[in-house]
Amino acid sequence: VLYNKALELARIKNNETVVDAYCGIGTIALFFAHQAKQVIGVEVIAEAVEDAKHNAVLNGITNTEFIPGKVEIILPRMLDKEFKPNVVILDPPRQGCAKEVLEAIALANIPRVVYVSCDPATMARDLSILSGYNYQTLKVQPVDMFPWTGHVECVVRIERR
Repeated sequence: VLYNKALELARIKNNETVVDAYCGIGTIALFFAHQAKQVIGVEVIAEAVEDAKHNAVLNGITNTEFIPGKVEIILPRMLDKEFKPNVVILDPPRQGCAKEVLEAIALANIPRVVYVSCDPATMARDLSILSGYNYQTLKVQPVDMFPWTGHVECVVRIERR
């Protein structure tokens, strides 16, 4: 349900490139790969990157690339080199995105961002930062992944104004 909603909000076309920041073992990247031209995942945990690569092979997915490293270092470097994805997927840990990540997205004028959050407070903080860079939040969709608990995931569609 969560990934279907994220894919719906991303509105990816088959000729578009997607970056999955904080990609973990590649589940979102691999799910999006069927719709996109290319998906590049970035993840700080090297073992998770190896698992993502292995998962791509197991599933016969050939249009993904996974890069190990801190998102706040890798993403600004990627976006600084005339590489401009059509969509950036953000699925940060509970503490939210590093400010450098949000700044890099804004400075590169990325047209669409989909933010997957497990913490409403850090999500609100990050959306506020992006709004200061001329991004607007178009839709917030809560997804109850953990019934009977106080936890809720949110999927957010954000676009450059």
